[in-house]
Amino acid sequence: MSKLKTITMEWTGSSLILVDQRYLPLEEIYVTCKTYKEVAVAIKDMVVRGAPAIGASAAFGYVLGIKEFMGTENFDEKMKNVKETLANTRPTAVNLFWALDRMEKKFKEIKNEKNLIELIEKEALNIAYEDIEANKAMGKFGGELLNDGDTVLTHCNAGALATVDYGTALGVIRGARELGKNIKVYADETRPYLQGARLTVWELYKDGFDVTLISDNMAGWVMKQGKINAVIVGADRIAANGDVANKIGTYSVAVLAKKHGIPFYVAAPLSTIDLNTPTGEEIPIEERSHKEVRYCHKSKMVPEEIKVYNPAFDVTPNELVTAIITEKGVVKSPYIENLKKLFEK
Repeated sequence: MSKLKTITMEWTGSSLILVDQRYLPLEEIYVTCKTYKEVAVAIKDMVVRGAPAIGASAAFGYVLGIKEFMGTENFDEKMKNVKETLANTRPTAVNLFWALDRMEKKFKEIKNEKNLIELIEKEALNIAYEDIEANKAMGKFGGELLNDGDTVLTHCNAGALATVDYGTALGVIRGARELGKNIKVYADETRPYLQGARLTVWELYKDGFDVTLISDNMAGWVMKQGKINAVIVGADRIAANGDVANKIGTYSVAVLAKKHGIPFYVAAPLSTIDLNTPTGEEIPIEERSHKEVRYCHKSKMVPEEIKVYNPAFDVTPNELVTAIITEKGVVKSPYIENLKKLFEK
């Protein structure tokens, strides 16, 4: 188990190859990262995105750091810098910090072992393969919440491309189909980066799902028309009280779902749940380049002199969340108690 190859990433043993999600679906371009700094740039620039995929990529970046600095002076200090470089790429997705903390802990345990590289590489691969298994488990638990013939609305991309493979929110949809249920999907385009239009629709269409693309501002009207039976989204960080940070626009969808009596589900692995963050108020929200709003793909839509605000995420308060789907089961309110229990099992 020294290699890994999925739709999102490939680990060759000496490099991490990522599908460049900035160009999908029109172009299939791959970025080869041979150093930890190249992995950091790929995460920062959204070559790879989605909290679980970011975490796994950072783990392989850490391995590349060890390969680069093992046997040199101040090895420990250099590895602290490797971790810091990778951690400073995206502030909201907690899986990034979870994966790096796990890699650092393993490094400290085995740094004097002769087969250090083999053991640290195995840890990164474990993170990747555990993510796939967690997603499939979420798919089974979440798939049971959907009825045959349901139509689901999803926001952003929480599919195979956002994880190592299979997906969180889209994993639930896949899980429902594996249970023999016919599920249709409406996908928000997800401005300004269009992950829904570019990635979710592409994934689902390739998988043979009946998928319909809508612009973000159509979601309320589609709900009012009775076309939606459930909303399922992923998450970048879930606070201890069940507040959910996810792609900007998720909060609006949750408010609309509440208004129309539609269940709002969040699918995320335990690595996304941050018990050290009490509420959503403490979750750092990344603000990205204003160019993402000024431009639509490569076309400039807004003059430079116009002010732009571009938060990449928003926080959905726990009272709008019907349930959180994890690899250990489905959690409902009260979230403070029930999320904590997941880590006691």
